[in-house]
Amino acid sequence: MLFDQVNRELELAQRHLEVLQVVIERGPIGILKLAEETSMPTHKVRYSLRVLEQEQLIKPSSHGAVAGDAVEQFLSDFEKDIDELISRAESVKKTGQSF
Repeated sequence: MLFDQVNRELELAQRHLEVLQVVIERGPIGILKLAEETSMPTHKVRYSLRVLEQEQLIKPSSHGAVAGDAVEQFLSDFEKDIDELISRAESVKKTGQSF
């Protein structure tokens, strides 16, 4: 369907956010402990860690993942960014209702 990709991306973003939250709250934390804490398979945790590291939201340490340099700015922009997504979704909804 038309929105399958959007739904997949939202699910992925939610997974990344869950991993990020655990890293912020409990870091340094390794992959196995993250998988246990989030109830996710290790391959999914590993992928989320890679994405979060590319965004500089986490960084590796000898004891596991820790919050990265960009996390403070990300958290301060989070609500504004989510509100923009909601606004866009509401606009799409209005467009669809006009048929």
